[in-house]
Order: sequence, then C-alpha cells, then structure tokens
Amino acid sequence: MTFAGIDFGTSNSTLGLADAGGARLLPLEGDEVTLPSAVFFHSDDPQVEFGRAALAAYLEGEDGRLLRGLKSTLGSGLINDRTAIGARAISFREVLARFIGHLRHRLDAATPGIDRAVFGRPVHFVDDDPAGDAAAQSALKEIGHACGFRHIEFQYEPVAAALHYEQGLTTEELVLVFDIGGGTSDLSILRLSPSRARAADRSADILATGGIRVGGTDFDRLLSLAEAMPHLGYLSTSKQGAGILPRHYWQDMATWHRINALYAPRVMADLKGLRHEADRPDLIDRMIHAVTHRQGHAIAIEVERAKIALSDTDATRLMLAPLTTGPNPMIRRETFDAALSDPVTRLRTLINSTLTTAGLPSDRIATVFLTGGSAQLPLLRAMVADALPQARLATGDMLGSVGTGLALDARRRFA
Repeated sequence: MTFAGIDFGTSNSTLGLADAGGARLLPLEGDEVTLPSAVFFHSDDPQVEFGRAALAAYLEGEDGRLLRGLKSTLGSGLINDRTAIGARAISFREVLARFIGHLRHRLDAATPGIDRAVFGRPVHFVDDDPAGDAAAQSALKEIGHACGFRHIEFQYEPVAAALHYEQGLTTEELVLVFDIGGGTSDLSILRLSPSRARAADRSADILATGGIRVGGTDFDRLLSLAEAMPHLGYLSTSKQGAGILPRHYWQDMATWHRINALYAPRVMADLKGLRHEADRPDLIDRMIHAVTHRQGHAIAIEVERAKIALSDTDATRLMLAPLTTGPNPMIRRETFDAALSDPVTRLRTLINSTLTTAGLPSDRIATVFLTGGSAQLPLLRAMVADALPQARLATGDMLGSVGTGLALDARRRFA
C-alpha cells in the first residue's frame, strides 16, 4: 500500500510517496522532483502552466499573468480576494486549487486511488494570531478536499523533516530541526532514534516547536531593496537633497506578490510626476522602463538567482541592464549579510525561545538538521553555529526532506 505526503511550499513543492520499503519523491516536472510553486494563466487561452513551465512562459514574454508565492495568501485576507487575469477575475482560492489539483493529477498518474494524505504546514501560518492560523489551515484543508483528498491530516514541516532525518540514525539523538523555507522559518526540537521511529504516537518526542513568518522571499526583498532598487531610484532625493521620494513603489517592486499593483495606469502617472521632482530623473526613467515593459517579476527572479549564487561565492553580478537599461552592479556577500541583519537576529531569538520552551540549555542539542531553500546561506549557518556551538550541523535533501517525511508520517497514520 502507498501513502502520500504533500509539501506545498512558498517557493517549491514536493509530493512524497511511502510504502513498506521506504519513502521517495515523485517526479513532478519531467525528471524533477521539485515543482516551483508558480502558475501562469494565459490571457486569451484556458491553458494553465505550472512550475518551471509557468516561469518560462512569463520570461518568454507570453501574454498572461504569473502568480508565485501562492502559500503566503493562506496567511492573509488575500485568500478570499479576486485577482485580474486578462479580462476575467479569479479568486486566490481558485489559484491554489489549480496548483494543488495539478499535484493531485501527478499523484493519480503515478498511483491512482490515493484519497488520504498528510499535508505539511508551518508552525505558524500567521505570527501571533491563533484565529488567523486556524483559518489558514482550514482553507488549505478545504482546498485539498475539493481536489479529491477525502482524509487530510497535517504535520509541522520541521517535524516531517525530522522524520526524514531519523531514517539515517543508528543511536538516539536530541535534534533541533531548522526549516528555512520561502515564507516561514520553523524549528522543532525532537528526541529521535531508530526504536522511536517505530512508535505509533510520537507526540512525547516533540519537545518544542516554534516559527516566524520570515523566509527566503524576505531575503530576496531585502537584497532587492539594498542592491537593485537604488539603481531604479529607490531613496532618491528631491529638492536638491532636501527630500526623499516616496518609497512604496520600489518596495512593491521588491515584493513578489505586490509587483502587479505597479502596472495600474495611475502608477505610471505618479512615476512620471516623481521624475520631475527627482534630483536624478535618469534613475526614475529606469523604473518607468521596468514598469512599462512589465519586468518586475524578471527583476525578482534575477535577484533570487543572485541570492543563491552568494551561497557559494563572495560576489556576483546582478544582471539588470536587459531589464532596466541600468548597470549590472556587483554584489558582495558582506553587503548581503548586512541587509539580512534584522531577520537573522529574529531567527537567533527564535532559537533561544524554542530552547526555553523545551527547558533545555543549548549544549544539550546534539545535532542541528538544516533544511529548506535558504539553509545554505553562510550567514545563517554561522548564526546557528554560534547559537549552538556544541551541536553538529547536518544537512540532507534541502528541498525534499519535508515531502519525504510527510509521506513517512502518512504511512504511520494510515497504515
């Protein structure tokens, strides 16, 4: 018998399958087991593209609307709003249903008849808002039911990653799982061992959980504001240096789900007005060019690429010229690290508070298991090593450990 786990992520999604022989990830796009959480709606065509195909359709200039970061709508009022797709409007709930339905289609093609699944969820969809958190989970459950999953259970994403990590243990360990995803960062402290892995109920092994709404998309936004947006006029002066132009247009350009708001006709009128006030109108011209040619999401994709590159190199060039007519600036890791100082401080506080909840000093943690798309950033790894100096840092499948763990959890629950 086969069991399914759904990791619907802010940036990428996976689908895990488990049976008596173990767990694996299902290929979702060609041979790729990860699927970017993106949907492209063609303006005058009912066809919908998903994942890399959606991103390619946008970058190739096809007429339509790209939607990404879909999971973040679950933690906001957007989930019940409608958005324009050409001449029509559809709800964000329907957009999520299209994407989850696509995952369901891939599952049915590989293993027909599965109607029970464990869905992953962050420790908090919404920070400090239990009612909003419950509403977000309820919305995801309703969407899952509408897509044909009769029975849905939920598991915290860092707990699922721990279940994946546990498969390789030979002795008992006290493990802190740090899942740094696209939209949230989540922690769990668990007691793991080969013998405990066989238990039907693992609740006593979960010593503490914690999470905040900070993740890779926030790092992208901060990098964009620090290194890309100034070349388009962000923080530009007016009145011979006596004033600063309004910031919100550039903040929208740096925030994936707010980019489309810039394409409203009134925004262009506002930008042209700001050009006449700016001390550097040439910079505002670049912003006008990017908005006129709808290059906002392409800029965001380029910033994300640069962020990933800075995991392995001390400097990289941000290729803005084709998108903005501006320069291709060199970005250095120390500048990126400085831009991340606030969220990294918040993540350090999260580690400390989760240890306090568990009633444990830092030296009791044997291993930190890092997973998620941003777990390779050197600044984050250095912060974790400083917070837990006695612990071993371990990594596994950065994008697949949660999906595999959810499938293992489904096997435990439904077998």
